[in-house]
Amino acid sequence: MKELVAKINEQIAAFQTNAELQLTKGNKAAGTRARKAALELSKLLKDFRKESVAASK
Repeated sequence: MKELVAKINEQIAAFQTNAELQLTKGNKAAGTRARKAALELSKLLKDFRKESVAASK
């Protein structure tokens, strides 16, 4: 579970960095990277939810 949380934090940081670059500098490639990070983040959060529910039972 700790590894999963670390991966989630990594993706959050990547999203924040790239989204900021897109907003401030209009960097289209950063927008693509931000969207990719958001997609990966949604997958990781679903996995976290599954593990969290299983651990609470």
